[in-house]
Amino acid sequence: MAQGADRTPGRRTLLGAAVLGSAAIGIGGATAANAAASGAPSGRHGGDHSYRHLPVPTVIAHRGASGYRPEHTLGSYQLALDMGAHVVEQDLVPTKDGHLVCRHENDITGTTDVSSRPEFASRKTTRSVDGTSLTGWFTEDFTLAELKTLRAKERIPGTRQENTLYDGRWEIPTFEEVLRWADEEGRRRGHPVWLHVETKHPSYFRGIGLALEEPLAKLLRRYGRHRANSPVFLQSFEPSSIQRLAKLVSSPRVVLLSGAATRPWDFVQAGDPRTVADLVKPEGLEWIASYAQGIGPTLDLIIPKDANGKLGEPTTLVRDAHAKGLILHPYTMRNENSFLPADFRRGTDPNAYGDAFGAFKIYFEQGIDGIFTDNADTGLLARADFVDG
Repeated sequence: MAQGADRTPGRRTLLGAAVLGSAAIGIGGATAANAAASGAPSGRHGGDHSYRHLPVPTVIAHRGASGYRPEHTLGSYQLALDMGAHVVEQDLVPTKDGHLVCRHENDITGTTDVSSRPEFASRKTTRSVDGTSLTGWFTEDFTLAELKTLRAKERIPGTRQENTLYDGRWEIPTFEEVLRWADEEGRRRGHPVWLHVETKHPSYFRGIGLALEEPLAKLLRRYGRHRANSPVFLQSFEPSSIQRLAKLVSSPRVVLLSGAATRPWDFVQAGDPRTVADLVKPEGLEWIASYAQGIGPTLDLIIPKDANGKLGEPTTLVRDAHAKGLILHPYTMRNENSFLPADFRRGTDPNAYGDAFGAFKIYFEQGIDGIFTDNADTGLLARADFVDG
């Protein structure tokens, strides 16, 4: 079977996910009718839209519908929302002139056509970002006007060949453009569009005079997403970025957690010896709960894998985090064999889809509050299976 036939979402899947997503919004109480009854214009998000009202488990579109469109484009965000995703994620990096744009990394070599643009050939450089040496083109070396001349492309074309069909179709969106898009979609749909917004490499950018938190907070206030009940999550792998944001806005906040043996980069810079393994202990979780409402752990912190890539015994992280009042939004579920636990791979093609539904079920059974996924339609159908029993 051709790869495209194996991976493209069918009409039934798309329609089913959209229906399930719309219906699921009501499970947590945040229905369109409730939004209308609050009397608040969805563009400014008055009334109570607490994250506690979101469906559980929440399906979070990782970089949009990145399994089907180049990530962090308005096309990817729109498809995720049309599929019925409960929340749509953005990653933020700055331009040379201080605008916040949506890219997974400041290195845009693999996600734009910059390498084929002769006018920017001289911008290629080597930088050390969070201790890693990278050679390519970086957003902090471009003005917004210059970045807007570039076009987005698929980041992993060898795995997602179908996505390359859309290379060049969309430009790099600013976060303000996404906020306007979310407000327009919220008015059209009758309920707020939830966003999950990450500050990328905040210590690095603060060190070169392009701090992320203050301009982010300014935009959140401008678009009415700065309150404790605003339809947005703020997230970062650096706890100090979340602590800084907590002083600027009241929006819900999530600390992202990588591998157990790793240290957040701000810890490295500050000489803090704690690792992620320390942060997921009860005392570490209590510390996080003093300034954040949730954690976003890698799935391996929920269920570790053995040497063969198979799932082992679940940890106590879900129970321990809930005991401290924290929600859990682990990352990232994808449909392809290469990204799935070995237990759920099917066949030998790493790019073919495996048993993603089986993997979703196992993770949902742990009691997580939500999950990031590149395939929102799959996540929504898996969620429906789980909720309906």
